[in-house]
Amino acid sequence: MANHSPSHYPRIGIAGEDLVVNWLESQGWVILHRRWRYRRGEVDIIAQFGEKGQDTGNKKKIPPSSPLLAFVEVKTRSQLNWDEGGRSAITQQKQVKLWRTALMFLAQYPEKANYSCRFDVAIVGYQETSQESYVVKTTREEQNSSLGNQYTLILYEYIPAAFDCPSS
Repeated sequence: MANHSPSHYPRIGIAGEDLVVNWLESQGWVILHRRWRYRRGEVDIIAQFGEKGQDTGNKKKIPPSSPLLAFVEVKTRSQLNWDEGGRSAITQQKQVKLWRTALMFLAQYPEKANYSCRFDVAIVGYQETSQESYVVKTTREEQNSSLGNQYTLILYEYIPAAFDCPSS
């Protein structure tokens, strides 16, 4: 495994978010915010799916009563990482922090307070590509991206409603 500079990891993380944003938009979502912050938290992506009955990507239809907001946490990890592709990084403490940040977002945008909301998790993998060959197979489930032809990113899994509102 290469020893990367400190600036490497934020760049890879942003590239992973870019990949998820592109995928969400291709599924009909509208991106409202990226890296939305308040003093105690951040949400990687806040997306809205607004039309009645549109497909949400999880084979369920949105109830006709209101649009859907997704607060999306993106975990971008290299192969053979220590935390199950980022899954184990979504601890109870992290869930509470995301939930509180979502509440602050809804307080700042009260017109969205009655929307249905959920917390999604996107698992993105990356690997360094060799300079000799750069071939990526794309399936419907795997969306691919490149970071300066040095890395290949793949959306391995998108987990809608990955967790419920945690108890604080």
